[in-house]
Amino acid sequence: MSWFFFALICLLGWGFADLFYKRGTDEKDRYSHLKIAVWVGLVMGVCAIALLPLAESGFSPAELISNAVKYSPASLCYIISMVIGYAGLRYLEVSIVSPVQNASGALSTLCMAVFFLVKGRISDLGEEFDALNLVGTVLIVIGVVALAFVEQRLARAERTLAPAERKYRFGALALLFPLLYCVFDTIGTAADGIILDEEVGLGLGEIDVIILYGLTFLLAGVVAWIFLLIKEKKPYNPFAKSEASKGIAALCEEFGQVFYVYAMARKPLLAAPMVASYCIVSVILGRVFLKEKLKPGQVACVIGVIIGIVLLGISDGLAEA
Repeated sequence: MSWFFFALICLLGWGFADLFYKRGTDEKDRYSHLKIAVWVGLVMGVCAIALLPLAESGFSPAELISNAVKYSPASLCYIISMVIGYAGLRYLEVSIVSPVQNASGALSTLCMAVFFLVKGRISDLGEEFDALNLVGTVLIVIGVVALAFVEQRLARAERTLAPAERKYRFGALALLFPLLYCVFDTIGTAADGIILDEEVGLGLGEIDVIILYGLTFLLAGVVAWIFLLIKEKKPYNPFAKSEASKGIAALCEEFGQVFYVYAMARKPLLAAPMVASYCIVSVILGRVFLKEKLKPGQVACVIGVIIGIVLLGISDGLAEA
């Protein structure tokens, strides 16, 4: 399967994850984001443990520690960004949070391009981008970044409304959550592309990365659970019926994560912006299932990104022919 289909499956998985993250977020629960982290850590941890026999490096205790250190820049940035993103869902609609967060796809592509050029992995960007790839990637990047700016303008415009009429509980200040997510996710995605690259990477295989990330998030989930126990004076039960949406979101997250790793291992410069466009799926699902209304500017951005994805698909199909 090509990088394009891996990336396409990933963006669908993560788009549905966003939908269920929002459904599982309780705006009145100050620890809602940590409860989501517990669920994600649980799912990723179980998956990682199940995959241990398939680890390419064998994963002896010494190798596990060594590889965990190698992958820590990416895994820690991802975990921090995701928990920040979960917190932001308490104050913003999913159709606002996701586009602003995923401007990271454009930034991480730029970071990786500079790194690969310096390291001699590519002599010029023409080696990675043919005409269709270039046009498609540019459309996706412009669409995602433009969508983020559209959402910022909407947040600023709502300052004139009465508090009860606002979708943004803290106005434009709430955008700090997705903006911080964007910063940490940019670092994590760029690190992933570099770590997984076959020529200049650190020699970690796709299965190894999935295991390392899963085990790291499992540890983060355990820490979150202990924190909740201390703060709420009772153990958090992730299997309660009311927590079902969090569990579904975590499953969708891990589903997307598996395909993300394989997409990034094959074509990081093309996969990063395309995967980041999962925010378009989030916007559409938010409109369909959560009744979030789309403005004309949002619609234009969605159409631009979809056209970009189609062009990448055509280019990939021609390359495979």
